[in-house]
Amino acid sequence: MAENYVLRITAGPSYDATTHVEVPVNNPEPTSIKGDSADIQLNVRIHNYSGLPLGSPSTSAYFSTEPHAHNQDQYSISLRFTPHKSVSHKDELSRTAEDTRVGTADEGISGRDLQFGNDFDRPIRDKLPPGFNTALSIVRWWIDPGLDGDAYADKPYLYGPALSSFNSLHVGAGVFDAKKGGLWFEEGGDEEGMKARQAVGMPDDRKARMKWALRDDSKSKWFFEYGKTYGLDFYNPYIDFRNLALKLPGYDLPIVKYWDGQGLRRSHELRYVLRNKQTGEAYLVIVFTIYMREDVNDDGTLKEGAAERVLEGINGGTSSHKDHDEKTALQEAEAILGPRVADSGTSADDVD
Repeated sequence: MAENYVLRITAGPSYDATTHVEVPVNNPEPTSIKGDSADIQLNVRIHNYSGLPLGSPSTSAYFSTEPHAHNQDQYSISLRFTPHKSVSHKDELSRTAEDTRVGTADEGISGRDLQFGNDFDRPIRDKLPPGFNTALSIVRWWIDPGLDGDAYADKPYLYGPALSSFNSLHVGAGVFDAKKGGLWFEEGGDEEGMKARQAVGMPDDRKARMKWALRDDSKSKWFFEYGKTYGLDFYNPYIDFRNLALKLPGYDLPIVKYWDGQGLRRSHELRYVLRNKQTGEAYLVIVFTIYMREDVNDDGTLKEGAAERVLEGINGGTSSHKDHDEKTALQEAEAILGPRVADSGTSADDVD
């Protein structure tokens, strides 16, 4: 079924689609996203890409560069993030700052508040795939222990603290290197950034930093300061966009019918959001939309009504995908990924 669809990615500073631009996937030159509260430069890279815009490179040099070649990573969302204090939020309530913090709520975004993850405008609870809870357990226990949310809500969401969810955190602007696919962020920072990390006890190693950031006291010490630039890179080998399949250790699933819970539509959206938990403000919204291939013109533009038409002749959302044996799936995941990461200090309080 995947061959019947084509992927298009747009991004903007808000949920409003009129503020979005098409992202040139695998193009080393980053896309500039400017909003009231942040300036962002964005690279989206997908291995074995065959979507829009037409003529996009099928891959990026990023995927042949370590550690991504060894990891067999399939996609990356990489961004330079420079937050600004927006006029609309100058009077927001601030929290009492401890002496050990880098700044105060008046100077930046708390590590407790900057979140990254997925959310949806409509319920998806009736369209969740077989074994969904098993898959979520694998993600929470091994891949992103800070992830939390409610997939059964009327407006479902799964967010994690940016401080622990991003695979690479560079405190500083990082580099642009076309030979590595564009924006490139090594874990660490520039001279000033390394001092800021050391001041709060943030480990230099990325895995140690991600684990450190699961603790509430760690998140409370850190602020993403207004006017300063941070390099963030989110990547993994678990979504195969060419075949529209989720491939976790111990669990795999074709995801076309479950993309956004809207089984009868001809287009489906998966949304990634960088947001402020405290204010609810979005800094960056990235939308992965799959369209029926017949709804795309030869020049790569969308036919009128492509996003609204319903899918005819396809069983909307039901699936013959076999049930999962949770115990076996979790055992396989542990055999591949090792002991699960302790979820220390992270709870449902991390999301609204």
